[in-house]
Amino acid sequence: MFESLFSTTDTVSSSIMLTPLVTSIAVALALGLVIALCYCFKNRHNKGFVTTLAMLPAIVAVVIAMVNGNVGAGVAVAGAFSLVRFRSVAGSARDIGFIFMSMVIGLVCGMGYVAYATLVTAILCGGFFVYQLVGFGTGSDATDRTVRITVPEDLDYTSLFDDLFARYTTYCELVSVKTVNMGSLYRLVYNVGMKDAKAERAFIDDLRCRNGNMEIAISRQETVAEQL
Repeated sequence: MFESLFSTTDTVSSSIMLTPLVTSIAVALALGLVIALCYCFKNRHNKGFVTTLAMLPAIVAVVIAMVNGNVGAGVAVAGAFSLVRFRSVAGSARDIGFIFMSMVIGLVCGMGYVAYATLVTAILCGGFFVYQLVGFGTGSDATDRTVRITVPEDLDYTSLFDDLFARYTTYCELVSVKTVNMGSLYRLVYNVGMKDAKAERAFIDDLRCRNGNMEIAISRQETVAEQL
């Protein structure tokens, strides 16, 4: 270990072949681009994260190539990786999954198995494309909605919409009640699951008949269930 820590530059350079190193970096960059494009497919994204995702395999490949056979440097790099934070807040399950995939591909490229890295990338990205196209895992969240209803202060809202919720939704949960317009109005927020997404207009029309034709808003329900 001590010999590897204090080895000279000539000793380290002699153990690293330039051509395999450049090849592994180039392949890692290409595969990182494929992974980044796969991540962008039917998914909202920002430029910084996608660029990092494309560069990450090459970065990991260089690190693995540099510490190959160097026990001391390998221990140091393992500790450094535990301190790296890719985001200021926890990312979604998809983000973290793609980060791990990029690191794995970079690891394989850094070890010199570029053919295996290409094969693994093709299999994983191909599986992701298939899941996205068939809508795998969408479940009930595709019909989950947040309903905001404004009612006058003299209207008892406790059971006013129960029959409509039973007719149009699979579940209904009152999330919050807020007074607006100097206390003359109540704003109710419900989380609901629509039985039929195409029945939203009929649902709104029936709600308008109950709340005196006041403001009603239906939006896609925000969820943090996939946050890790």
